[in-house]
Amino acid sequence: MRHLRTTIATAAAALSLAACAPMETHEERAEELEDVVLASAATERGPVAIELFTSQGCSSCPPADALVAELVDDPDLVVITRPVTYWDRLGWRDTLGREENTQLQRRYAQRLERGGGRSYTPQAVVDGRIGLVGSRRAELAEAVAEARADEQLLSIDITGDDRSGYRVTVAGTHSGDAVVRLLALDASETVSIGRGENGGRSVRYTNVVLAEQDIGAMNSETLSTIIASDNALLSQGDRHAIVVRDGAAGPILAAEYLGG
Repeated sequence: MRHLRTTIATAAAALSLAACAPMETHEERAEELEDVVLASAATERGPVAIELFTSQGCSSCPPADALVAELVDDPDLVVITRPVTYWDRLGWRDTLGREENTQLQRRYAQRLERGGGRSYTPQAVVDGRIGLVGSRRAELAEAVAEARADEQLLSIDITGDDRSGYRVTVAGTHSGDAVVRLLALDASETVSIGRGENGGRSVRYTNVVLAEQDIGAMNSETLSTIIASDNALLSQGDRHAIVVRDGAAGPILAAEYLGG
């Protein structure tokens, strides 16, 4: 049984951050960041997934980008950054933005169990179920703790390596259509932003999605699939993850990094 006690250190004693929301002002302020201790649930479960929707054109996003960079080494989290495109109209085209991220966030707005209803940056989504302002450290800790306390019905087992390929086995029970997806990630990318709200700043992004591909669908209690060594996504990025999701934009049922 795995137990976790991870302390998230605070970069500043008090920091107010705004969330950028399309068609709205930037007046919304995040609460003061504080030290938070994340405790694991009493039962063993796989990592919790955190997806950060961010933009180089959003002045409120760099603190959230820095926060997920702090969390990325936590073995009980799978951190994924999804830059969006809708702030490109403000004068700087996000060099990491993907329309697929924008569309996923818009679908989340209609489907999240809590914190949905609109798209904005920075937004963190925990296990595809809970949305919140991505720079709100305390709220993010609470959402992660809530996810860890929930029973996980599916598990992922991964064997192999980049040279020989991987076998991914998903086991458990799920009543819906569980989609297994491979993500190619850029573990760390620093961008010098030339214009817009962050013009003149260099911002570091963590585990940025470069490409993703469905590799299977769960229609029984066990799914075993092979990722061949010549799979194109394995040559993209320097980190990869497996995400099992309920349908195209539903809750994340399980997530693991590929190859540790």
